[in-house]
Amino acid sequence: MMRDLTLEDFKEGQLICFDKPLGWTSFQVVNKVRWLIKRKFGIKKIKVGHAGTLDPLATGLVILCTGKYTKQIESLMGQTKVYIGEITLGATRPSYDMETEIDQTFETKHITSDLLEEVRQEFLGEIMQQPPIFSALKKDGKKLYEYARKGEEVEIPKRQVLIDDFQLTKFDLPKFEFKVTCSKGTYIRSLAHDYGMAVKSGAYLSALKRTQIGDYKISNALSIEGFEDMMKA
Repeated sequence: MMRDLTLEDFKEGQLICFDKPLGWTSFQVVNKVRWLIKRKFGIKKIKVGHAGTLDPLATGLVILCTGKYTKQIESLMGQTKVYIGEITLGATRPSYDMETEIDQTFETKHITSDLLEEVRQEFLGEIMQQPPIFSALKKDGKKLYEYARKGEEVEIPKRQVLIDDFQLTKFDLPKFEFKVTCSKGTYIRSLAHDYGMAVKSGAYLSALKRTQIGDYKISNALSIEGFEDMMKA
């Protein structure tokens, strides 16, 4: 059991799945876990890293590696990911999600579940996607969101991503829920934005949860509070 782990266990390497709460960054989860391990064992340093960022407004699976297992992070980041979430039609936001205010509104009367299903086919397989400017990707040494927050224009090249599966799971127009299985580097926010354009409206991501990375599932993930309790034991 994890509550019986020793300092040597953490140094040799542990892979721990967490259910990231809303509002937390992935780095905050790393910092909290590192601090809890250091406090429990009275040490000054321990390697802890995460295998893939999750936006603050998203919840769900974040994998952390400690000690020697941090060498596995790169391979874990390359694994297929599964998300569930909600897209809202009829408006756009600069960040493509709820982080920023609505900047444009659009008509939705023409949108039906049949149209959404038809357009869904266009987003399966290998697609070209432009990452949102409100992202941590770097251009010329600066993170894209730094340009965005200053209102600066910047050219963002499109890149190829793979959508293995894209299901529309519930309709409550102008909102609908979905499940996506996709490759590393896929921005679900961009998928939402592009989907809105494809149905001749606007759209943004209004909720997102990562449920799986490779074979690791959210059902086996710890809460931050649960790990904290273990580190007190």
